[in-house]
Amino acid sequence: MSNASGSVVEVGEPILHVDMDAFYASVEQRDDPALRGRPVVVGGAGDRGVVAAASYESRRFGIHSAMPMVQARRRCPELVIVAGRFEVYREVSHEVMAVLRDITPWVEPLSLDEAFLDVRGAVRLFGPPVRIADRIRSEVRRRVDLPCSVGVAPTKSVAKLLSARAKPDGLLHWPAAEVTERLRPLPAAALWGAGPRTVERLEAYGFATIGQIADTDRRTLQRVVGDALGAQLHALARGEDPRAVTPSEPARSLSAEATFEDDLDDPEVLRRHLLRLAEKVARRLRRAEVAGRTVTIKVRFASFETVTRSATLGEPTDRTHEIVAVSRRLLDDLRLERARVRLLGVGVSNLGAATAARQLTLEVPETADPRWEELDDVVDRVAERFGDVGVSYASLLDDDEATPPAPTREDRG
Repeated sequence: MSNASGSVVEVGEPILHVDMDAFYASVEQRDDPALRGRPVVVGGAGDRGVVAAASYESRRFGIHSAMPMVQARRRCPELVIVAGRFEVYREVSHEVMAVLRDITPWVEPLSLDEAFLDVRGAVRLFGPPVRIADRIRSEVRRRVDLPCSVGVAPTKSVAKLLSARAKPDGLLHWPAAEVTERLRPLPAAALWGAGPRTVERLEAYGFATIGQIADTDRRTLQRVVGDALGAQLHALARGEDPRAVTPSEPARSLSAEATFEDDLDDPEVLRRHLLRLAEKVARRLRRAEVAGRTVTIKVRFASFETVTRSATLGEPTDRTHEIVAVSRRLLDDLRLERARVRLLGVGVSNLGAATAARQLTLEVPETADPRWEELDDVVDRVAERFGDVGVSYASLLDDDEATPPAPTREDRG
Protein backbone atom coordinates (compact mmCIF):
# COMPACT_ATOMS: atom_id res chain seq x y z
CA MET A 1 0.00 0.00 0.00
CA SER A 2 1.36 3.46 -0.90
CA ASN A 3 0.99 6.73 0.96
CA ALA A 4 0.58 10.17 -0.60
CA SER A 5 4.30 10.45 -1.36
CA GLY A 6 4.32 7.08 -3.10
CA SER A 7 6.30 5.18 -0.44
CA VAL A 8 5.00 1.89 0.92
CA VAL A 9 3.25 1.89 4.31
CA GLU A 10 4.21 -1.26 6.18
CA VAL A 11 1.66 -2.56 8.70
CA GLY A 12 3.15 -5.22 10.97
CA GLU A 13 -0.04 -6.11 12.84
CA PRO A 14 -2.99 -5.40 10.52
CA ILE A 15 -5.46 -7.95 11.94
CA LEU A 16 -7.95 -7.05 14.66
CA HIS A 17 -10.34 -9.35 16.49
CA VAL A 18 -13.23 -7.48 18.10
CA ASP A 19 -15.23 -9.42 20.68
CA MET A 20 -18.18 -8.04 22.67
CA ASP A 21 -17.90 -8.79 26.39
CA ALA A 22 -20.57 -11.19 27.76
CA PHE A 23 -22.72 -9.87 24.92
CA TYR A 24 -26.25 -11.09 25.71
CA ALA A 25 -25.86 -10.52 29.45
CA SER A 26 -24.32 -7.08 28.90
CA VAL A 27 -27.28 -6.05 26.73
CA GLU A 28 -29.68 -7.12 29.49
CA GLN A 29 -27.71 -5.19 32.13
CA ARG A 30 -27.60 -2.15 29.89
CA ASP A 31 -31.36 -2.18 29.33
CA ASP A 32 -32.29 -2.90 32.97
CA PRO A 33 -30.29 -0.85 35.50
CA ALA A 34 -31.52 -3.13 38.30
CA LEU A 35 -29.38 -5.93 36.84
CA ARG A 36 -26.12 -4.01 36.86
CA GLY A 37 -23.52 -5.38 39.23
CA ARG A 38 -25.56 -8.55 39.81
CA PRO A 39 -24.82 -12.12 38.66
CA VAL A 40 -26.93 -12.43 35.50
CA VAL A 41 -27.28 -15.23 32.96
CA VAL A 42 -29.33 -15.42 29.78
CA GLY A 43 -31.04 -18.73 29.11
CA GLY A 44 -33.92 -21.02 29.96
CA ALA A 45 -35.06 -20.94 33.59
CA GLY A 46 -36.49 -24.48 33.58
CA ASP A 47 -34.73 -27.55 34.90
CA ARG A 48 -33.61 -28.36 31.36
CA GLY A 49 -32.40 -24.83 30.63
CA VAL A 50 -28.85 -24.04 29.55
CA VAL A 51 -26.79 -20.88 30.09
CA ALA A 52 -26.50 -18.99 26.80
CA ALA A 53 -24.42 -16.13 28.26
CA ALA A 54 -23.06 -15.23 31.69
CA SER A 55 -22.20 -11.80 33.07
CA TYR A 56 -18.76 -11.31 34.58
CA GLU A 57 -20.36 -11.09 38.03
CA SER A 58 -21.75 -14.62 37.55
CA ARG A 59 -18.45 -15.93 36.15
CA ARG A 60 -16.85 -15.34 39.54
CA PHE A 61 -18.93 -18.33 40.69
CA GLY A 62 -17.55 -20.51 37.90
CA ILE A 63 -20.64 -20.12 35.72
CA HIS A 64 -20.11 -20.20 31.96
CA SER A 65 -22.06 -20.58 28.73
CA ALA A 66 -23.43 -24.06 27.88
CA MET A 67 -23.60 -24.93 31.61
CA PRO A 68 -26.88 -26.57 32.71
CA MET A 69 -28.99 -23.98 34.52
CA VAL A 70 -29.52 -26.31 37.47
CA GLN A 71 -25.78 -26.39 38.07
CA ALA A 72 -25.50 -22.61 37.65
CA ARG A 73 -28.18 -22.04 40.29
CA ARG A 74 -26.39 -24.37 42.67
CA ARG A 75 -23.21 -22.36 42.30
CA CYS A 76 -24.97 -19.05 42.82
CA PRO A 77 -28.36 -19.08 44.61
CA GLU A 78 -28.71 -15.32 43.96
CA LEU A 79 -28.39 -15.85 40.22
CA VAL A 80 -30.70 -13.72 38.05
CA ILE A 81 -31.97 -15.65 35.02
CA VAL A 82 -33.21 -13.63 32.03
CA ALA A 83 -34.93 -15.04 28.95
CA GLY A 84 -33.09 -14.30 25.72
CA ARG A 85 -34.26 -11.48 23.42
CA PHE A 86 -32.53 -12.49 20.22
CA GLU A 87 -34.18 -9.86 18.04
CA VAL A 88 -32.68 -7.19 20.32
CA TYR A 89 -29.25 -8.86 20.17
CA ARG A 90 -29.42 -8.93 16.36
CA GLU A 91 -30.24 -5.22 16.25
CA VAL A 92 -27.33 -4.37 18.54
CA SER A 93 -25.05 -6.60 16.50
CA HIS A 94 -26.00 -4.74 13.31
CA GLU A 95 -25.02 -1.46 14.97
CA VAL A 96 -21.69 -2.88 16.12
CA MET A 97 -20.89 -4.26 12.65
CA ALA A 98 -21.76 -0.86 11.18
CA VAL A 99 -19.12 0.71 13.45
CA LEU A 100 -16.54 -1.78 12.17
CA ARG A 101 -17.46 -1.21 8.51
CA ASP A 102 -17.07 2.54 9.04
CA ILE A 103 -13.38 1.73 9.59
CA THR A 104 -12.83 -0.80 6.78
CA PRO A 105 -14.87 -2.92 4.37
CA TRP A 106 -12.64 -5.87 5.31
CA VAL A 107 -14.84 -7.18 8.13
CA GLU A 108 -15.44 -10.90 8.66
CA PRO A 109 -18.18 -11.56 11.24
CA LEU A 110 -17.85 -14.85 13.11
CA SER A 111 -21.12 -14.51 15.02
CA LEU A 112 -23.35 -11.80 16.42
CA ASP A 113 -20.71 -10.64 18.89
CA GLU A 114 -17.30 -11.02 17.23
CA ALA A 115 -15.53 -10.21 13.98
CA PHE A 116 -12.11 -10.00 12.35
CA LEU A 117 -10.91 -6.84 10.60
CA ASP A 118 -8.00 -6.24 8.24
CA VAL A 119 -7.12 -2.55 8.73
CA ARG A 120 -4.02 -2.22 6.56
CA GLY A 121 -6.04 -0.08 4.14
CA ALA A 122 -7.30 2.20 6.93
CA VAL A 123 -4.05 3.29 8.59
CA ARG A 124 -3.62 6.38 6.42
CA LEU A 125 -7.00 7.65 7.57
CA PHE A 126 -7.10 6.53 11.19
CA GLY A 127 -3.51 5.85 12.22
CA PRO A 128 -1.77 2.60 13.27
CA PRO A 129 -3.78 -0.53 14.14
CA VAL A 130 -3.57 0.01 17.91
CA ARG A 131 -5.06 3.49 17.54
CA ILE A 132 -7.78 2.04 15.31
CA ALA A 133 -8.57 -0.60 17.94
CA ASP A 134 -8.88 2.08 20.60
CA ARG A 135 -11.14 4.10 18.30
CA ILE A 136 -13.38 1.05 17.77
CA ARG A 137 -13.74 0.46 21.50
CA SER A 138 -14.67 4.11 22.09
CA GLU A 139 -17.11 4.22 19.18
CA VAL A 140 -18.85 0.97 20.17
CA ARG A 141 -19.22 2.30 23.70
CA ARG A 142 -20.65 5.58 22.36
CA ARG A 143 -23.04 3.99 19.85
CA VAL A 144 -24.41 1.01 21.80
CA ASP A 145 -23.19 1.67 25.37
CA LEU A 146 -21.49 -1.73 25.61
CA PRO A 147 -17.91 -2.84 26.24
CA CYS A 148 -15.80 -4.82 23.80
CA SER A 149 -12.27 -6.22 23.81
CA VAL A 150 -9.84 -6.09 20.90
CA GLY A 151 -6.77 -8.10 19.97
CA VAL A 152 -4.23 -6.58 17.53
CA ALA A 153 -1.82 -8.99 15.85
CA PRO A 154 -0.20 -10.05 12.58
CA THR A 155 -2.55 -13.06 12.17
CA LYS A 156 -6.16 -14.03 12.84
CA SER A 157 -5.35 -16.76 15.35
CA VAL A 158 -3.15 -14.51 17.48
CA ALA A 159 -5.63 -11.61 17.31
CA LYS A 160 -8.39 -13.92 18.59
CA LEU A 161 -6.15 -15.18 21.38
CA LEU A 162 -5.33 -11.60 22.42
CA SER A 163 -8.94 -10.40 22.51
CA ALA A 164 -9.75 -13.24 24.91
CA ARG A 165 -6.79 -12.33 27.13
CA ALA A 166 -7.77 -8.63 27.04
CA LYS A 167 -11.22 -9.24 28.55
CA PRO A 168 -13.12 -7.59 29.96
CA ASP A 169 -13.15 -4.22 28.21
CA GLY A 170 -9.49 -4.25 27.17
CA LEU A 171 -7.03 -4.02 24.30
CA LEU A 172 -3.97 -6.20 23.79
CA HIS A 173 -1.31 -5.86 21.08
CA TRP A 174 1.68 -8.06 20.26
CA PRO A 175 4.32 -6.75 17.83
CA ALA A 176 4.92 -9.21 14.98
CA ALA A 177 8.57 -9.72 15.94
CA GLU A 178 7.61 -10.87 19.45
CA VAL A 179 4.70 -13.20 18.65
CA THR A 180 6.63 -16.50 18.50
CA GLU A 181 8.38 -16.00 21.83
CA ARG A 182 5.27 -14.71 23.59
CA LEU A 183 3.31 -17.75 22.44
CA ARG A 184 5.78 -20.30 23.82
CA PRO A 185 4.89 -20.27 27.56
CA LEU A 186 1.12 -20.27 26.98
CA PRO A 187 -0.88 -23.48 27.56
CA ALA A 188 -1.76 -25.64 24.56
CA ALA A 189 -5.45 -24.81 25.13
CA ALA A 190 -4.75 -21.22 24.01
CA LEU A 191 -4.32 -22.36 20.40
CA TRP A 192 -7.30 -21.81 18.12
CA GLY A 193 -8.71 -25.24 17.31
CA ALA A 194 -7.39 -27.03 20.41
CA GLY A 195 -10.59 -28.15 22.12
CA PRO A 196 -10.79 -29.93 25.50
CA ARG A 197 -10.39 -33.44 24.05
CA THR A 198 -7.49 -32.38 21.83
CA VAL A 199 -5.76 -30.70 24.79
CA GLU A 200 -6.30 -33.81 26.90
CA ARG A 201 -4.65 -35.92 24.20
CA LEU A 202 -1.78 -33.46 23.75
CA GLU A 203 -1.08 -33.35 27.48
CA ALA A 204 -1.15 -37.14 27.67
CA TYR A 205 1.76 -37.12 25.19
CA GLY A 206 3.65 -34.41 27.08
CA PHE A 207 2.61 -31.34 25.05
CA ALA A 208 1.50 -28.92 27.78
CA THR A 209 2.66 -25.61 26.27
CA ILE A 210 2.60 -23.98 22.85
CA GLY A 211 6.41 -23.96 22.87
CA GLN A 212 6.51 -27.74 23.23
CA ILE A 213 4.15 -28.07 20.27
CA ALA A 214 6.27 -25.70 18.19
CA ASP A 215 9.46 -27.62 18.97
CA THR A 216 8.17 -31.07 18.07
CA ASP A 217 8.34 -32.61 14.63
CA ARG A 218 5.15 -32.00 12.65
CA ARG A 219 4.73 -35.68 11.75
CA THR A 220 4.95 -36.61 15.43
CA LEU A 221 2.17 -34.14 16.23
CA GLN A 222 0.05 -35.47 13.35
CA ARG A 223 0.31 -38.98 14.76
CA VAL A 224 -1.06 -37.68 18.06
CA VAL A 225 -4.04 -35.59 16.85
CA GLY A 226 -4.44 -36.42 13.15
CA ASP A 227 -2.99 -35.07 9.93
CA ALA A 228 -5.09 -31.94 9.38
CA LEU A 229 -5.28 -30.76 13.00
CA GLY A 230 -1.65 -31.67 13.66
CA ALA A 231 -0.46 -29.56 10.74
CA GLN A 232 -2.69 -26.67 11.81
CA LEU A 233 -1.59 -26.66 15.44
CA HIS A 234 2.08 -26.98 14.47
CA ALA A 235 1.82 -23.88 12.26
CA LEU A 236 -0.19 -21.84 14.77
CA ALA A 237 2.29 -22.67 17.56
CA ARG A 238 4.99 -21.06 15.41
CA GLY A 239 2.90 -17.96 14.82
CA GLU A 240 2.09 -18.97 11.23
CA ASP A 241 -1.44 -18.41 10.00
CA PRO A 242 -1.94 -17.50 6.32
CA ARG A 243 -5.73 -17.17 6.55
CA ALA A 244 -6.95 -13.82 5.27
CA VAL A 245 -9.89 -11.80 6.54
CA THR A 246 -12.77 -12.72 4.23
CA PRO A 247 -15.71 -10.28 4.15
CA SER A 248 -19.17 -11.85 3.86
CA GLU A 249 -17.82 -15.38 4.03
CA PRO A 250 -20.62 -17.79 3.02
CA ALA A 251 -22.02 -20.07 5.70
CA ARG A 252 -20.30 -23.45 5.87
CA SER A 253 -23.39 -25.13 7.30
CA LEU A 254 -26.95 -24.53 8.43
CA SER A 255 -28.53 -26.37 11.35
CA ALA A 256 -31.37 -26.46 13.86
CA GLU A 257 -31.58 -28.12 17.27
CA ALA A 258 -34.25 -28.87 19.86
CA THR A 259 -33.57 -29.38 23.57
CA PHE A 260 -36.51 -31.23 25.13
CA GLU A 261 -38.19 -30.30 28.40
CA ASP A 262 -38.25 -34.03 29.27
CA ASP A 263 -36.02 -36.76 27.88
CA LEU A 264 -37.59 -38.60 24.95
CA ASP A 265 -37.30 -42.33 24.27
CA ASP A 266 -40.19 -42.92 21.86
CA PRO A 267 -38.77 -43.51 18.35
CA GLU A 268 -41.86 -42.12 16.65
CA VAL A 269 -41.78 -38.92 18.68
CA LEU A 270 -38.08 -38.49 17.83
CA ARG A 271 -38.85 -39.03 14.15
CA ARG A 272 -41.49 -36.28 14.28
CA HIS A 273 -39.03 -33.88 15.89
CA LEU A 274 -36.49 -34.82 13.26
CA LEU A 275 -39.03 -33.97 10.56
CA ARG A 276 -39.70 -30.59 12.17
CA LEU A 277 -35.99 -29.77 12.35
CA ALA A 278 -35.28 -30.95 8.80
CA GLU A 279 -38.18 -28.84 7.54
CA LYS A 280 -36.73 -25.77 9.26
CA VAL A 281 -33.21 -26.36 7.88
CA ALA A 282 -34.48 -26.97 4.34
CA ARG A 283 -36.55 -23.80 4.38
CA ARG A 284 -33.54 -21.82 5.60
CA LEU A 285 -31.41 -23.30 2.80
CA ARG A 286 -33.93 -22.22 0.19
CA ARG A 287 -34.16 -18.72 1.65
CA ALA A 288 -30.38 -18.40 1.48
CA GLU A 289 -30.42 -19.86 -2.07
CA VAL A 290 -27.88 -22.52 -1.15
CA ALA A 291 -27.92 -26.31 -1.19
CA GLY A 292 -25.72 -28.86 0.57
CA ARG A 293 -24.38 -32.35 0.03
CA THR A 294 -23.76 -33.50 3.62
CA VAL A 295 -26.60 -34.15 6.07
CA THR A 296 -25.71 -34.51 9.76
CA ILE A 297 -27.78 -35.41 12.80
CA LYS A 298 -26.75 -34.74 16.40
CA VAL A 299 -28.13 -36.70 19.35
CA ARG A 300 -27.41 -35.79 22.97
CA PHE A 301 -28.45 -38.33 25.56
CA ALA A 302 -29.62 -37.79 29.14
CA SER A 303 -26.05 -38.51 30.26
CA PHE A 304 -24.90 -35.52 28.11
CA GLU A 305 -22.99 -37.90 25.83
CA THR A 306 -23.32 -36.54 22.28
CA VAL A 307 -23.01 -38.43 19.01
CA THR A 308 -23.18 -37.20 15.42
CA ARG A 309 -23.74 -39.12 12.21
CA SER A 310 -23.37 -37.81 8.65
CA ALA A 311 -24.09 -38.89 5.09
CA THR A 312 -22.89 -37.23 1.90
CA LEU A 313 -25.20 -37.18 -1.12
CA GLY A 314 -24.22 -37.46 -4.75
CA GLU A 315 -25.82 -34.09 -5.54
CA PRO A 316 -26.52 -31.03 -3.35
CA THR A 317 -30.07 -30.60 -2.08
CA ASP A 318 -32.28 -28.02 -0.42
CA ARG A 319 -35.39 -30.23 -0.49
CA THR A 320 -37.19 -31.09 2.72
CA HIS A 321 -38.13 -34.67 1.82
CA GLU A 322 -34.53 -35.57 0.88
CA ILE A 323 -33.08 -34.11 4.09
CA VAL A 324 -35.82 -35.87 6.10
CA ALA A 325 -35.12 -39.22 4.42
CA VAL A 326 -31.39 -39.06 5.07
CA SER A 327 -31.84 -37.80 8.64
CA ARG A 328 -34.26 -40.58 9.50
CA ARG A 329 -31.97 -43.21 8.02
CA LEU A 330 -29.09 -41.89 10.13
CA LEU A 331 -31.30 -41.93 13.24
CA ASP A 332 -32.51 -45.47 12.54
CA ASP A 333 -28.93 -46.66 12.05
CA LEU A 334 -28.13 -45.58 15.63
CA ARG A 335 -30.51 -48.29 16.94
CA LEU A 336 -31.30 -46.27 20.05
CA GLU A 337 -33.60 -48.91 21.59
CA ARG A 338 -35.46 -46.54 23.92
CA ALA A 339 -32.36 -44.58 24.91
CA ARG A 340 -33.32 -41.31 26.64
CA VAL A 341 -32.60 -38.36 24.33
CA ARG A 342 -32.14 -34.82 25.64
CA LEU A 343 -31.34 -32.96 22.38
CA LEU A 344 -31.79 -33.61 18.69
CA GLY A 345 -30.26 -31.64 15.81
CA VAL A 346 -30.17 -31.64 12.01
CA GLY A 347 -27.60 -29.85 9.87
CA VAL A 348 -26.60 -29.55 6.23
CA SER A 349 -23.05 -28.67 5.14
CA ASN A 350 -20.82 -28.64 2.04
CA LEU A 351 -22.93 -25.74 0.81
CA GLY A 352 -22.98 -24.21 -2.63
CA ALA A 353 -25.27 -22.20 -4.88
CA ALA A 354 -28.73 -23.72 -5.09
CA THR A 355 -28.60 -23.70 -8.89
CA ALA A 356 -26.29 -26.70 -8.66
CA ALA A 357 -29.14 -28.66 -7.07
CA ARG A 358 -31.41 -27.93 -10.04
CA GLN A 359 -29.20 -29.43 -12.76
CA LEU A 360 -30.83 -32.30 -14.63
CA THR A 361 -29.21 -35.74 -14.63
CA LEU A 362 -29.80 -38.75 -16.89
CA GLU A 363 -30.62 -40.96 -13.90
CA VAL A 364 -33.66 -39.72 -12.01
CA PRO A 365 -33.95 -41.07 -8.43
CA GLU A 366 -37.28 -41.73 -6.75
CA THR A 367 -36.87 -38.60 -4.61
CA ALA A 368 -36.74 -36.45 -7.75
CA ASP A 369 -40.55 -36.47 -8.13
CA PRO A 370 -41.27 -32.85 -9.21
CA ARG A 371 -44.31 -32.78 -6.92
CA TRP A 372 -41.97 -32.60 -3.90
CA GLU A 373 -40.38 -29.46 -5.30
CA GLU A 374 -43.80 -27.96 -6.00
CA LEU A 375 -44.83 -28.76 -2.40
CA ASP A 376 -41.75 -27.03 -0.99
CA ASP A 377 -42.42 -23.97 -3.14
CA VAL A 378 -46.01 -23.74 -1.85
CA VAL A 379 -44.89 -24.16 1.77
CA ASP A 380 -42.25 -21.44 1.31
CA ARG A 381 -44.75 -18.99 -0.17
CA VAL A 382 -47.23 -19.57 2.65
CA ALA A 383 -44.50 -19.26 5.29
CA GLU A 384 -43.22 -16.04 3.74
CA ARG A 385 -46.67 -14.53 3.73
CA PHE A 386 -47.82 -15.70 7.17
CA GLY A 387 -44.55 -15.71 9.12
CA ASP A 388 -43.57 -19.40 9.13
CA VAL A 389 -47.11 -20.46 10.06
CA GLY A 390 -49.42 -22.25 7.69
CA VAL A 391 -48.57 -25.45 5.79
CA SER A 392 -46.75 -28.36 7.40
CA TYR A 393 -46.65 -32.15 7.41
CA ALA A 394 -49.78 -33.93 8.69
CA SER A 395 -47.75 -35.88 11.26
CA LEU A 396 -46.84 -32.59 12.97
CA LEU A 397 -50.32 -31.11 13.22
CA ASP A 398 -51.18 -32.62 16.61
CA ASP A 399 -47.65 -32.95 17.96
CA ASP A 400 -48.27 -31.80 21.54
CA GLU A 401 -44.79 -32.84 22.66
CA ALA A 402 -43.08 -30.40 20.32
CA THR A 403 -40.99 -27.62 21.82
CA PRO A 404 -39.50 -24.71 19.88
CA PRO A 405 -35.92 -25.46 18.82
CA ALA A 406 -33.25 -23.78 20.92
CA PRO A 407 -31.55 -20.95 19.01
CA THR A 408 -28.53 -22.19 17.04
CA ARG A 409 -25.64 -20.14 15.77
CA GLU A 410 -27.53 -19.61 12.49
CA ASP A 411 -30.60 -18.38 14.40
CA ARG A 412 -28.41 -15.87 16.23
CA GLY A 413 -26.34 -14.84 13.20
